[in-house]
Amino acid sequence: MVMNSHHRPEAHGAPWIPPSETEQLLHEAGLRGDEAEQIRILAGSELFIGAPRAEVDAEPDTVCWRTQQVAKGLVVRPVLTRGMLPPWHPDWVFHQITLRWAAEFGWSDPRVLLSVNGGTPGQFLLPTTPEHRAWWLRVYSENERGTKNRFAALRHGPLHGPLAFGLACGTHLAFGNGVPWNDVGSAYMGYTIILDTLREGWGVTDRAGWRKQLDALLDGRNSPPEPDFALKVREELRRARGEAPSADEWRETAAGHAQDLGASPSSVRHIEELVRRILRYESRFRADGLLPPQGRVLKTIAYDYGRAVNLARWGLTARFCAPPEAEQAIVHAGALARSAYGSWQDYSAGYALGRALRFDGEEYGRYHEENVAATAS
Repeated sequence: MVMNSHHRPEAHGAPWIPPSETEQLLHEAGLRGDEAEQIRILAGSELFIGAPRAEVDAEPDTVCWRTQQVAKGLVVRPVLTRGMLPPWHPDWVFHQITLRWAAEFGWSDPRVLLSVNGGTPGQFLLPTTPEHRAWWLRVYSENERGTKNRFAALRHGPLHGPLAFGLACGTHLAFGNGVPWNDVGSAYMGYTIILDTLREGWGVTDRAGWRKQLDALLDGRNSPPEPDFALKVREELRRARGEAPSADEWRETAAGHAQDLGASPSSVRHIEELVRRILRYESRFRADGLLPPQGRVLKTIAYDYGRAVNLARWGLTARFCAPPEAEQAIVHAGALARSAYGSWQDYSAGYALGRALRFDGEEYGRYHEENVAATAS
């Protein structure tokens, strides 16, 4: 039994537009009274529980999921889907959970209901008896596909203009994390997840550290300079000769330039091998559709700009900044990308190469596969 309590708009009012595909599908299933479909959708969705920031900071490993009393004396525990998260607030954050986590929670009173998107036009209630929660677990195990490597968008998020353009520059990472590309809101992921990511992946534990890393990305100082040095040499040769240089000519010229600049013998050898690696990656990129048949990568600075967009969003989730500062950084990253690249294909290929050179090690593994999947989407 599903207990739906949808708020239907007034006849003279504008119809409610679900903010994303998840809410759209849940709403349609609710109108049909299809609880099984609602459970299936929830099994593949990100779910969020709100909490005071001070409480989470004090006990980051504890999720305090309080009950609430709603209409008709019903008692519920609330969750929200991503599209129904409220506006950003400095003192209110969100835990990210799964339907499995909710099913395994210690429900001591079977009369307490699960409230999904309560207080919104898409709200509905679900029973939480042991039998129902066992059903949730079965559905979750059958539908478990993860929430990563998928394209998502919010219908009420930016779709046009400088902010949307900047956000689009961060699409590769947004796709890899399975979050909407065009959201500058309350939660990129759960609050504690982002704090852990920033601490473990970036050494960031406070606002000052976050801002330092963001500025380094926007200035193009995070990634190693050698790839763009080598790529610049190729473009200069191409302009001077009116045609693409041979692999040997490019490699020898890049090595010679590096030597003229005072590079050590080991650094010169590194440049030579880097040219060989770039050529191998470009060949694979053409085979996998990241580059056209005669295409080449112009520069890899896109990898810094794309990460800057996401780091700005992470800072917002971590409450290291407020929305205006995050949006300003995103718009700036977009302007830098627009100046550096003439097309989205060039930008995407540059991002892919920058990431692959940094982490892939010519294994053509997860990082390369995610680049291909993001570009195909």
